[in-house]
Formats: sequence, structure tokens, C-alpha cells
Amino acid sequence: MRKVRSELSQINASAVASLDEGFEETLTLHRLGLFAELGASFKTTNCIENLNSLIGHRTDKVDRWRNPEQKHRWLASALLEIEPRLKKIRGHRHLARLRVALQAELTRQQTPAEPKRKIA
Repeated sequence: MRKVRSELSQINASAVASLDEGFEETLTLHRLGLFAELGASFKTTNCIENLNSLIGHRTDKVDRWRNPEQKHRWLASALLEIEPRLKKIRGHRHLARLRVALQAELTRQQTPAEPKRKIA
């Protein structure tokens, strides 16, 4: 990835900025050992773009929200309405493993490193 970034920097600065934005997350499924199981669905943004589009069809014409709670109710209502038509994620049976792996990763990141001891 760093080599691709280096080569890309000579061609398109905007593309490099985009790559930098998601650099750490790009290989997450590989690092967690779950790319084979979940990569087919998560290597693109199609599933989230589809969801956002379906929500937009139900909420984009609302010009004025009275308060955040009203917006949340509309969103919840839209999600309940479109839920039956959503496709399952390929490899959805492995989502529990993904949750465990992500929780372990978060725990590892939150655990402070042991201070180095000085040798007298």
C-alpha cells in the first residue's frame, strides 16, 4: 500500500489524500483474518450506499425538522420500512467473529503500554 501511495503521489494528489484518509482501515479485514469470509461484502461501499439511497427516498423531501428527535423518528421509521428488502451481507454468519476480533483490537489499543524500566 505504501508503494502504491508513493507511485500515486506523482500522478494525483487528490487520490493520495483519499487513500491517506482511509489508510489504516483499508486492510482491517486482512489484519483481523476475516477477509476471505467478509471481504466480498465489505471491500466496496455498495451496501452502505444502497442503504443511504433508500433512506434518502423517504426523508429527502422533508425541508424542516422541528428537532433532532423528529429526525431520529423519521430515520427509524424509514429503516423499519426498508429492512425487509435489504440483502444479507455475504458471510453474515461470520459477523460474530468480526465483533469479537474488533473488541479484542479495541481492548489492545486501549491498554496502555507498560513503562520501560530503567536498569540501574
